[in-house]
Amino acid sequence: MGGVLVLGGIAAGGILAVYGIGRLVQVAATGADRRPYLSGNPPAEHAVSRYHVRWYTLTMLFLAFDMEMVFMYPWTLVVARVGTGAVVEMFVFLAMLFAGVLYAWREGVLRWT
Repeated sequence: MGGVLVLGGIAAGGILAVYGIGRLVQVAATGADRRPYLSGNPPAEHAVSRYHVRWYTLTMLFLAFDMEMVFMYPWTLVVARVGTGAVVEMFVFLAMLFAGVLYAWREGVLRWT
């Protein structure tokens, strides 16, 4: 228990030291640099304004395709070694993703108007 507390204290001290050094060496920002975007021009809407709910569904669809690519690359490296089982598993995975795409299509996520 004592070792955990010592390690936690060292970690907390390190974090405080990094923040302190950052505070000491920072360069003061001008008024135009403090604006979040648009090269200092006033923003058209508030930074925490809400998005339309359809963007969340489109984001989930993008993540599904992104995860497909993340899993397909390692699969291509082992498919020859594993054999038919790997092919069946990949087609099951792709069928689940395709079901998600069909659901999104049916709900109108892919329509832009």
